[in-house]
Amino acid sequence: MTIKRQCELLGLARSSAYYKAKFIEPSEEEVAIKNAMDLIHYREPSYGVRRIKHELNKQGFTKIGSRRVRRYMREMNIKAFYPGPNLSKRARDAKVYPYLLRNLEITRPNQVWSIDITYIGTPSGYAYMTAIIDWYSRFIVGYSISTTLQVDTVLRVVEQAVSDFGKPEIINSDQGSQFTAKEYIELVRGFKGTKISMDGKGRATDNVAIERFFRSYKWERLYLMYPETVREVKQITKEYMEHYNYSRAHQSYDYKTPAEIYFSSPSENLEKAA
Repeated sequence: MTIKRQCELLGLARSSAYYKAKFIEPSEEEVAIKNAMDLIHYREPSYGVRRIKHELNKQGFTKIGSRRVRRYMREMNIKAFYPGPNLSKRARDAKVYPYLLRNLEITRPNQVWSIDITYIGTPSGYAYMTAIIDWYSRFIVGYSISTTLQVDTVLRVVEQAVSDFGKPEIINSDQGSQFTAKEYIELVRGFKGTKISMDGKGRATDNVAIERFFRSYKWERLYLMYPETVREVKQITKEYMEHYNYSRAHQSYDYKTPAEIYFSSPSENLEKAA
């Protein structure tokens, strides 16, 4: 079937079939500002738009205004750690699921997973990490590094994690557009027995397990090694994940590693995955 006929059947202009999406390279100024904002946020996670803007002005970014800071915070998935306006925009008309973890006793692996996205900056550009953590053991069951915030990346990470380790009873996220998207909701609902949980509006601390992991990753590797390219970020991240899961002991878990905790307490799903 010709392209012309395909477009006629779909009711599309033929020119749209030849359109290729263009990736606009960020300016050096945008990269520098976003990298500075990321560091400010992880030093002072309670800072909102006004205080981040003030810190940027002190660092010499004098022409940036509140609207631009707010837009960058949304693009970077930065959420201030205090009850207040929600900075993760959900998909328009999307259904929001209730937060299921409040007062929940978490006693086993694969009972609760948390998923989130964080910004990763380099001097030459930036990327985003999507990661899933098992709440009970703090074991990272899946992650990906991408240069975009597309829902496809989230879907691949979830599918791979379930394939590798079995499905969770609950998967928790914020109300960002990737997690309220129809594709994500349909994927998770397709896992029989898995419930969807979402943070309360403006409550970044509801997903604290994955936020703590992101802080550890950035302070222990990203800011110390300061990778200059996304390719270097991917290599550093791969090495850190291995270290974090299998070598990094947690004081609160009697100095056991996440892997020791995760695999020493097999759940029904873990046995199936094995």
